[in-house]
Amino acid sequence: MPPTEPQIVLDGVAYRYGTSPVLAGIDLSVMAGRRLGILGPSGAGKSTLLQILAGLVAPTEGAVRIDGQQVRGPVRGCTVMFQRPALLPWASVLDNVLLPARLSGRLGRDRAGVATEARRILREVGLADRAGAKPAELSGGQQQRVALARAMASEPKILLLDEPFSALDPEMRSALRADVLRLTCERGLTLVIVTHDLADVAALAERAIVLGGRPAGIAADFHLGDDAEAELHRRIGSRERLDTGRAAA
Repeated sequence: MPPTEPQIVLDGVAYRYGTSPVLAGIDLSVMAGRRLGILGPSGAGKSTLLQILAGLVAPTEGAVRIDGQQVRGPVRGCTVMFQRPALLPWASVLDNVLLPARLSGRLGRDRAGVATEARRILREVGLADRAGAKPAELSGGQQQRVALARAMASEPKILLLDEPFSALDPEMRSALRADVLRLTCERGLTLVIVTHDLADVAALAERAIVLGGRPAGIAADFHLGDDAEAELHRRIGSRERLDTGRAAA
């Protein structure tokens, strides 16, 4: 049976940076296996909200619960892909993908099995023939694919994306979006992406929220239909309008 309780719940979440309020009154719930896009102008606190979800930053007020448990630190099974791939420059592609298993101790317990799984994931992202390469030998798009493979190798239940496509050219951006969507759906993961790009949300999300105001709250919350890009443009209009913090109800 499908779950009846939300996997992610934010209850009255607020955040201050020093004396400056960034977020206020954030109430949000996300069911397991759903895909959410978070939009908003620069400085609205999108990345901060993502880090609060991951347990990397503690809210000043309110609470975050994942699977019914209050978040009080980094959440096991919650993986973040950042704007930069942050690969270990001295390690091979395969060793970078194996890093989560090494840190968790799984690699030591089942080296052959974990390595086989890592190579399978590299095949899924089109990098089977680059397993022995170093990051400096890869293009920016290939490096981000390694970061995606590493994220999948950590066996997440929730994948959080912090503008991971922003440094890529349009063709590579589109291809990587397709890979993220395919891998997320195949594994039944919950996905949350923060971005400035309406096309990212249209390609990956089923629902969008827009942050606006100072401090930022949820200015709009809507589901995306079959023509997600048209719905986003109807609600928001453009990147320029988004940067003003305005969105249609």
